[in-house]
Amino acid sequence: MARAAHLSFHPPHRPGVTADRDLPAKGSATGKGRGARSNQSGRYEAEQRIAIDDGWDNDEPLPPLRTKVTDEAPRKIITFNDSPYVGFDRSINPYRGCEHGCIYCFARPTHAYMGLSPGLDFESRLFAKPSASKLLEKELSNKRYRPRAIAMGTNTDPYQPIEKRYQIMRGILSTFDRFNHPVSVLTKSQLILRDLDLLVPLAEKGLTRTMISITTRDKKLARSMEPRAAAPKWRFEAIRKMSEAGIEVGVMTAPMIPGLNDDEMESILEEAADAGAKFCGFTIIRLPQEVSPLFQEWLEAFAPNRAKRIMNHIRHMNGGRDYDPQWSRSKEIKTEYARLIALRHKKARVKYGLDAKLVPLDVSQFRVPPSVTGQYDLFS
Repeated sequence: MARAAHLSFHPPHRPGVTADRDLPAKGSATGKGRGARSNQSGRYEAEQRIAIDDGWDNDEPLPPLRTKVTDEAPRKIITFNDSPYVGFDRSINPYRGCEHGCIYCFARPTHAYMGLSPGLDFESRLFAKPSASKLLEKELSNKRYRPRAIAMGTNTDPYQPIEKRYQIMRGILSTFDRFNHPVSVLTKSQLILRDLDLLVPLAEKGLTRTMISITTRDKKLARSMEPRAAAPKWRFEAIRKMSEAGIEVGVMTAPMIPGLNDDEMESILEEAADAGAKFCGFTIIRLPQEVSPLFQEWLEAFAPNRAKRIMNHIRHMNGGRDYDPQWSRSKEIKTEYARLIALRHKKARVKYGLDAKLVPLDVSQFRVPPSVTGQYDLFS
């Protein structure tokens, strides 16, 4: 099966659309720097917002769309799951919503639970958990707790831009280090390099590994599809610097979108391997709940000539639907295009030396530190 030629994005110029805009009450298009183009109401809302032309034809620019962060006080910080579709049973998400604004993000529908839109609200109305490290200390100290590796970056990115100010990840990593608790981190951001002083000691004890998610090498496509995430070159640089620091690092090509960016998979893996990546993974795009209309809206705006073909590929992979986990996430690959992507990934993984067998992160070193228990050693 032939691969489609790569499509570099040049968003069409639209008169009157200048900079970032305030949240449009009627769901109109957004400006640069944001992924979603609308802000339709979540599925649980009694009232729905729709875009209507009021006839005034006013080109006056709206105020910039600012990110607003609300502090949240959860009772627990570790989330447990028994999903057959993921390779971990526990995770931590320091933030709700994600300023990276990736248009394909499968976590967007979670904002509906907050009474907000999975569209622009998801990337501009964020919730932070400043008490995360204290909660983590409390939960790890529980006598009933049994250690297993905790995954971070599985829902929203722990190193999204607001982390520069909140530094919640630094507190969490410091707690993992004190407890000798294993943790894996997945991110799109080079901000992870800020925490090398915490990650290196964890890596030396076999307690951490990291992955950098890279979906494209095309700067313009990345800017359109992941508007506030790090540019591709900085993600490759993050791989290089973590590898040089002695941290086991991999690359995640996720999501692969058939007919859009899947033709880049081999070149991404090759460059990541050259930068020092030792392992890799991939996923095919998922469009649950409100993600599908948001993604299609973006496709029609930025790739109108390929939108129909891309969606046909996606539906074929999902048994005729926009999304069906029994098809797209089952162990048995059921469609030709999906099998082709998996086969190409397997061959590239071997070719570029990204098939190293991963040693499980060490749980045997876990301990509740004396500073928490108050039970210091006799000779300390």
